[in-house]
Amino acid sequence: MMTLVDGVLADLGLAGLTGPQLAGDPQPAALASPLAVAECAIASVAACLTAAADLASARTGRRPEVALDTDHVAAAVRSEVWLRDADGRGIDGFAPLSRLWRAADGWVRTHANYPWHRTALLASLGVDDGRDAEVQTKVADVIAARPAGEIERAVYAAGGLAVAARTRSRWEADGPDPLASPLVGTAPLSRAPLPVPPVAPGRLPASGLRVLDLTRVIAGPVGTRMLGALGADVLRVDDPRRPELALHAVDGVIGKASTTLDARTAEGRRALHRLLDRADVLVTGYRPGALRRLGLDPDQVADRHPGTVVVTLSAWGTAGVWGARRGFDSLVQIATGIGWATSTDGVRPGALPCQLLDHATGYLVAAGALAALGRRVRTGDATHVSVSLARTARWLLDQGTAPVGRGPGDDPAARADGWRVALGNGWSAISPPGRLDGRALNWPHLPPAYGQAPPDWR
Repeated sequence: MMTLVDGVLADLGLAGLTGPQLAGDPQPAALASPLAVAECAIASVAACLTAAADLASARTGRRPEVALDTDHVAAAVRSEVWLRDADGRGIDGFAPLSRLWRAADGWVRTHANYPWHRTALLASLGVDDGRDAEVQTKVADVIAARPAGEIERAVYAAGGLAVAARTRSRWEADGPDPLASPLVGTAPLSRAPLPVPPVAPGRLPASGLRVLDLTRVIAGPVGTRMLGALGADVLRVDDPRRPELALHAVDGVIGKASTTLDARTAEGRRALHRLLDRADVLVTGYRPGALRRLGLDPDQVADRHPGTVVVTLSAWGTAGVWGARRGFDSLVQIATGIGWATSTDGVRPGALPCQLLDHATGYLVAAGALAALGRRVRTGDATHVSVSLARTARWLLDQGTAPVGRGPGDDPAARADGWRVALGNGWSAISPPGRLDGRALNWPHLPPAYGQAPPDWR
């Protein structure tokens, strides 16, 4: 376990630091898998907390004691599953057309949770929209008649999302080189023309620091809300013409303020840059290059907002045709070989017990931002931090496989409820994992209010 943490810390420039004190089962039942899901989940959270402690040391001269319960991690990396409304109900995270389909020569996974992705998927397949049951039947027939690779190319060309199921070796032949970058990439970005004005440290490692959050759907929101739990003032910005789904309008804005800005207008772009003028960190989760027209690529931020730490999150990395594609955890699992590595029968691809690529990468987002902030305190230098779901998938696969074990009487739901907290308005969710100096972390900005904050810092 600690070997995995040590490797992440080395990528972060924090080699030699001691990780948190761990308690609990190193193999929580909720994360049972032939792949090292529990180990990677725990390591990513542990690295995040270690980076937070290092930032506190840089700002105050004192490193807080850090502790982490592994059962808490197991609940946290399934947070969207454990979200509950006032009636105790959860929200289904997948739409009817987001699923596996049998193709003529294998399997295809589609993602159509957002209406615009559903529209693109159906248009690429020549299927008219209508009632879900009827549409599913038609989509199944079209996909069953064509090769998986052909479906993948056609759907992506139309602006939709679909991937063919690959083995790991097939992905390594088809996809970008996952070894071309470390698990957490870091590169010098800029130095402020004058020393960065110090922000008075507070009770938490990131107290008083500002994070501009331009991310959606689990990985980015997990990272930025963890920064909020560690003291940062996080402001999430969404496009008002692309509203968030019901699940993520709650789960994705926990721990932060949420606003909307239309960056396709001149005033919207000016407002974004006014926010960046006072931000310490920018976190983006769009396809590489997609924000260049807004002046928000790392080199542009370095020129216009020197001293700002930039964290970029992508699905597939930045290389080749895949670097320009959209993606989500469920798609990356299937494309990279995780589906076949977790198959129970060798006939149908399997899945991880949680959206680990999202959650682990999210905690790596936070870890990278925290480590970069610590570096900025000590040197004045800003850093570009880069992570991707596909690189996290490679990290997971590199740990190999082992038989799945699960002890009698394990109840993941009961264990998760031990970490449940009230969000307000009757909602409840899992609290942020970790303790600093014996005190549990908490979520700020409760109850979550999607899109209701003004586009300004508090």
